[in-house]
Amino acid sequence: MNNREDVGIILDKYLKELQLSSFRKYHRDIAKKATKESLNYEQYLLELVEEERALRRQRRIERLLKKSRLPLEKDLKSFDLKRLPPRAIQEVNTLLKGKFIDYKENVLVFGNPGSGKTHLLSAIGQELIQRDTRKIYSVKCSMLVQDLLLAKKTLQLPRMIKKFSRFEGMIIDDIGYVQQNREEMEVLFTLLAERYERGSILLSSNLPFSKWERIFKDPMVTAAAIDRLIHHSVIIELNISSYRMSQARTRKKDTARKKGGEKD
Repeated sequence: MNNREDVGIILDKYLKELQLSSFRKYHRDIAKKATKESLNYEQYLLELVEEERALRRQRRIERLLKKSRLPLEKDLKSFDLKRLPPRAIQEVNTLLKGKFIDYKENVLVFGNPGSGKTHLLSAIGQELIQRDTRKIYSVKCSMLVQDLLLAKKTLQLPRMIKKFSRFEGMIIDDIGYVQQNREEMEVLFTLLAERYERGSILLSSNLPFSKWERIFKDPMVTAAAIDRLIHHSVIIELNISSYRMSQARTRKKDTARKKGGEKD
């Protein structure tokens, strides 16, 4: 075994210990490229570092997506932006840049059932992770209030709220869709109050603000919740027909057309 082979074995061992998996995988191929293209030491090292950086970034994205609990099938590619009003499209494109996260701004999406609120927020959340490795968490409002209520009963509510504070953006889907009791809404208000100006909330609802007293049960609490949410916020109104209904009508027409073709 010559000295060059000795160096290769030792290098592999050290790279494994340092967990530099891309260095270990590509250093020989890039060394050959460096020799062939007369790359200097810095260029050779830069190419190795770029490979390692890309791999680590991809692994981080995968971890963040898993922790986010986002429905990954509801991404931007599968969302038909053309269905949205022009102003909403412009607002979405701005949100995808992620600056609202830095400013701790909220995103409030309103619309009828089936208008694409959940899909839109999921798509935005995934893009924020993919583009800027943001920490995002998604949860249905009905599940969230149950978790918060249980935490309160077991004296763990501050700990749970602190856990949520680690996420830069928190998606609360379908607030008001399932009616909750006063105690459940109190813990939800506590969370909203704690995140005020500390982290972004991305929220969807089929109820306009004028009907939010149905959610929080008390006029003062309702006003306080709305005030905290809209103080720094982007509001998107999806005044469009149900996407699911549109798909159903399209499928029905296609089926009728095929049957008509078979008769001919």
